[in-house]
Amino acid sequence: MDLTSHWAGLLSIAIFSAAYALVFVEESIDLRKSKPMVVAAGAMWILIGAVFASHGQSRVAEAALHHVMLEFGELLLFLIVALTYVNALRERQVFEALRCWLARSGFGYRTLFWVTGLLAFFLSPVADNLTTALVTCSVVIAVGGGAPRFVTLSCINIVVAANAGGAFSPFGDITTLMVWQKGVVAFQEFFALFLPSLVNFLVPAALMHLALPGGRPPPSTESVTMRRGAIWVIALFALTIAMTVCIRTFLHLSTALGMMTGLGLLMLYDFLLQRRLLRTATHHPFEVFRRLADVEWDTLLFFYGIMMCVGALGLVGYLAVVSRLLYVRLDPTAANILLGLASSVFDNIPLMFAVLTMNPDMARGQWLLITLTTGVGGSVLAIGSAAGVALMGQARGMYSFTAHLRWAPAILLGYAAGIAVHLWLNRALF
Repeated sequence: MDLTSHWAGLLSIAIFSAAYALVFVEESIDLRKSKPMVVAAGAMWILIGAVFASHGQSRVAEAALHHVMLEFGELLLFLIVALTYVNALRERQVFEALRCWLARSGFGYRTLFWVTGLLAFFLSPVADNLTTALVTCSVVIAVGGGAPRFVTLSCINIVVAANAGGAFSPFGDITTLMVWQKGVVAFQEFFALFLPSLVNFLVPAALMHLALPGGRPPPSTESVTMRRGAIWVIALFALTIAMTVCIRTFLHLSTALGMMTGLGLLMLYDFLLQRRLLRTATHHPFEVFRRLADVEWDTLLFFYGIMMCVGALGLVGYLAVVSRLLYVRLDPTAANILLGLASSVFDNIPLMFAVLTMNPDMARGQWLLITLTTGVGGSVLAIGSAAGVALMGQARGMYSFTAHLRWAPAILLGYAAGIAVHLWLNRALF
């Protein structure tokens, strides 16, 4: 059924728009972004389901709903495990030890700018870009609090680097994860985006380097030691990632299976670690279920609401209309570049899920292009990614929307350069 001009379709658009408007003003009204999206998802599906049922097509709506919920379920299980491991590493003070080591390094401002940027770029493919940005920003604030210009430029650099680093790995961003889980791009094919992503980061970083202050910050004497079991948690996380890749690549089974098995291994190690720690004088309980509770549930429920809303709009017929406008009337390359720029204003999750739902007939190079552009396009504005929004709060007074906006031309130049490198380097995939 085509409901694009039906009152139910128009009302669904209004509900989705109102909910997304509340997401935009989340900070000012102190309303968690998941709340309006979850309500909107339920309202839209109930409304559309009622219309389909009145025409004797309730099974069509049911099948569509099951499809969306299955996709979200796989994504949810994957993210729960990944975030639990990240929380475990944080609790074992792995990130704190890294921060203190950099603070004691004695590097100058310009060296620290590049070290934190490169760290964000290479850490983001394994950890999520939000955690990566927060960890590296804490280093910048700790050592450069007396040099606001250094902090500002370093925060911009970290946002760009974290987003760029997440674009060439299925584990680096939700958008790349969705593309991998959908099966349109194989795990090893993502690494074709390494050089384009690196160029996307290096071009604005090189321009910002010219504006950095000279000198070096005063040395730090702070010291943090990783807690017992930290190395084993790192090893188990690496094993979980490797196992998940092998299960998906060779057995063609869901990535959630590998990640949940890895969670089971972490739970068993938690049991063994607790028994050992109880015999020591310094007992820092690990408690894997507490690490599960610390997962960012607001973000996960927001993903649920977004995916359900986009799925409902697809059932109504709006995504088919958008697909024709973007990928039939426009060249796919132009469409993918425009969608990447749109991710600087709109969250890249609904944009990528919409493209995957529309499933346009594109070459492998185009799928890699949309993965690149939606991953790095959010760097253009501070509000375009979770990393940018988080750092505005963490470095309040030194990193702001306006400060980021001043360097938007340099970031756009890196965006264009990264795309150009991809179109040239991977031209055989188009």
